[in-house]
Amino acid sequence: MIVLKTARELKLMRAAGRISQRALRLAGSAVEPGVTTKEIDTLVRKYIEEQGATPSFLGYGGFPASACISVNNVVIHGIPSEKCVLKQGDIVSIDIGACLNGYHGDNAWTFPCGDISDDAKRLLKTTEESLFKGIQAAKAGAKVGDIGHAVQEYVELRSYSVVRDFVGHGVGAKLHEDPSVPNYGAPGRGARLLPGMAIAIEPMVNMGSHKVKVLRDKWTTVTADGKLSAHFEHTLAITADGPVILTLPD
Repeated sequence: MIVLKTARELKLMRAAGRISQRALRLAGSAVEPGVTTKEIDTLVRKYIEEQGATPSFLGYGGFPASACISVNNVVIHGIPSEKCVLKQGDIVSIDIGACLNGYHGDNAWTFPCGDISDDAKRLLKTTEESLFKGIQAAKAGAKVGDIGHAVQEYVELRSYSVVRDFVGHGVGAKLHEDPSVPNYGAPGRGARLLPGMAIAIEPMVNMGSHKVKVLRDKWTTVTADGKLSAHFEHTLAITADGPVILTLPD
C-alpha cells in the first residue's frame, strides 16, 4: 500500500533527510587511503546520534552497522570492518539512513579514494547523472516506469548496466515502503506518481554485467563478474510543482 504524506510529515522527513545528508558528507570526507570502513561507520553513528536521531540501518533486518560501505566491486550492503582498509584508487559507496521523530531520510553516494582511474571517474559521473535523470522523470502524474526507463536509457547508452535484483523504494515512517522503484523498465508502466508520495531513487550501475551475487554473510552484494559498481541515492517528495529532494545539503 502506498502511503501519501501530509505536508507536516514531509517536513519531518526533510529534517531526517538533512541529518542523513550531513552524515553522508561527513563519511565522504573521511574516505582516504589507510582509513578502515569501520572507522567511517563509527563516525556516522556518533554524528547521527548526536543530532538526536537514530541510524536507520543499525539492526535493520539484523544489519550490524549504521552505514553500508561498499568498496569497488561491492554493489551494496557492504558491512564495515576493521579489516577493510581503503587504498588509493578505490571507489567507496556509502549508504546512510537517519530516523528522526519517526521518519526516515535515506541517501547514498560513491566517493573516490584519492586519485582514481579515468574508467572509474566515468562510471561515477554516469551513475550520478542517471540519478538526476530519474529524479527529473519523477513528476506527479507520471508512472514509476518512467523513472526506471530514464535511468536505464541513460546508463545503457553509455555501455554500462543497471542492477535488476535491488531497486529503489518508498520511504516514510518505514525505511522501505511501497512502491518499489526499479532503475529499469518501460515508460508508462507501474504505479502512478501522486503528490504526497516519498520515494528513494537509487541507481546501482555496474561497469560490466548487471548480474550480482550475495555473499555468505547474506548482506554483501558483489558484481558477478568482479567489475566496479557505483551507487547514488536521494529521497524525494512528489509534489504538484515537481519533485523535491529531501536529502540535499543545506
